[in-house]
Amino acid sequence: MRLLTDLQYFPSVNFFRISSEFSNIVFEQYETYQKMSFRNRCQIAGGEGIINLNIPLEGGRDQKRLMKDVRIADAQPWQAQHWKTIVSCYSRSPWFEFYRDDLEVLYKTRYEKLMDFNRACFDWVVRRLRLPITVSLTESYSTSYAAEEGVDMRGRFSPRNRAISDEESPVRYRQVFEERTGFIPGLSILDLLFCEGKEAIRYIRS
Repeated sequence: MRLLTDLQYFPSVNFFRISSEFSNIVFEQYETYQKMSFRNRCQIAGGEGIINLNIPLEGGRDQKRLMKDVRIADAQPWQAQHWKTIVSCYSRSPWFEFYRDDLEVLYKTRYEKLMDFNRACFDWVVRRLRLPITVSLTESYSTSYAAEEGVDMRGRFSPRNRAISDEESPVRYRQVFEERTGFIPGLSILDLLFCEGKEAIRYIRS
């Protein structure tokens, strides 16, 4: 079964829960960049609640480039800043040290295009979860697909559209700051990995 969706920056737990049901994922690369989305943003948890990690883009968030052409702005050290925030939030989590070295490589490697970085992040997670998923990219843009062509979920996972979200049917696990903030659904898959490690796949498939 095939899933068509947009390529995001360390997507949510629920994104991977749904993705794990498919053997083939096709990422849309010919859509126009969508602002206020998870394409250049992921959400993690700190002591005061949700923290947004945003990747700066050339042309800003109002650009009209195709996703395959969106370039990362390197005028500011965003990778170092994101990594510092991740370390600050998760250094006390049970599994952070287990993943730390491999993950840090992603934040020390320069990527020119947003899709290349997002694909590297997605592949990193798939390997850690050991998901048997084949990934490909669209070859052209289509506004819709026939049911036999796969399930179209482009644009369904976004900060503004919570129709498919962890808030409706949350994957519950013990979070680092849960005693202070309460359980926060819908966070990046990194949160689950750092908190549950090798058991993360069991939560995704539960």
